[in-house]
Amino acid sequence: MTSIDLPLEDQLARYELTGRPVPLKQREAAAFSRVAFAAAHVVADPFADNDPWLTPAIDWERTLAFRHRLWDLGLGVAEAMDTAQRGMGLGWPEARELIHRALAEARGRSGALIACGAGTDHLAPGPDVTIDDILKAYESQIETIEAENGRIILMASRALAAAAKGPGDYIRVYDRILSQIKEPVIIHWLGEMFDPALEGYWGNADHMAAMNTCHAVIEAHAEKVDGIKISLLSKEKEIAMRRRLPKGVRMYTGDDFNYAELIAGDEKGYSDALLGIFDAIAPVASAALEALGEGRNGEFFELLEPTVPLSRHIFKAPTRFYKTGVVFLAYLNGLQDHFVMIGGQQSARSLAHLAELFRLADRAGALADPELAVSRMRRVLAVHGIN
Repeated sequence: MTSIDLPLEDQLARYELTGRPVPLKQREAAAFSRVAFAAAHVVADPFADNDPWLTPAIDWERTLAFRHRLWDLGLGVAEAMDTAQRGMGLGWPEARELIHRALAEARGRSGALIACGAGTDHLAPGPDVTIDDILKAYESQIETIEAENGRIILMASRALAAAAKGPGDYIRVYDRILSQIKEPVIIHWLGEMFDPALEGYWGNADHMAAMNTCHAVIEAHAEKVDGIKISLLSKEKEIAMRRRLPKGVRMYTGDDFNYAELIAGDEKGYSDALLGIFDAIAPVASAALEALGEGRNGEFFELLEPTVPLSRHIFKAPTRFYKTGVVFLAYLNGLQDHFVMIGGQQSARSLAHLAELFRLADRAGALADPELAVSRMRRVLAVHGIN
């Protein structure tokens, strides 16, 4: 049996791996009864001669190969989102290149599902930024994506959160954008736990009050809204919003704490998925979605529920550092040859956090090759002075 000594409560403790890896199996999105996007990370280039805190360097070959892996599993790619460190290391110039390359790869495949984030992150928030400036920023990014026939995920705007005087400014911006958009979009409401600069989005710090403004926008433009992704880490708030949506508008769960039960749904409906955790647990998520699509609900929960403790650990506060755990799992699973991130974000979590992530990933069947994972975990331990 494979084992490794891992930090636990200020000492090393032997851990015996017991997990049964979920095998990689090609699937079609049509086999799923839910629409499922994985927000995909980017792979840093460790050989680049750059200042990693200031200048992103991307390994394009590995980054795009990872997207093909998601498509092979039947998952859609949510491109250039916060999982890709958008606005948190990845600037608009790099995001634009990422979107261009990913859309080109998707066009070379049959049925590849992809949607791309459009925001205002090239516009720095400030006291002189006006609502008109924000509109122009949104329109510029949307135009770039629509020029390549890309589908839009309308990202929350830090500049709008800083400039808005109340709900009316949000309504003005979203009314204008949704009136002009070519194809139905996915609106992304990213909570302040993911990005503190977005606190009070929709013009109110109370999420339920903010929901009223968001719902009014969707109600007025239902034909231009494919769905909304809520990332508030509250199943109660997501279900409340889901039950208010106009007919035909999807709820895409962004709840990395409660996704299994939200995707399964209840007698009044269910959530589709647009999740950062699906990047890290893609083979498990794909197998679970196939089981659900075939009516094997028990198997769906047997596969997906063990991943929830792993996800809650990866997304624990400060939640914005979850990307470190996502990339760490990609390294453990051999999907990249290093544990290096743009912006030096591999340092955002402690060794104790990574050790617990390793244990939880094993129990969730999310370590594709346990021996490889152990070998790579030992390298990380050695960097920290543990041999």
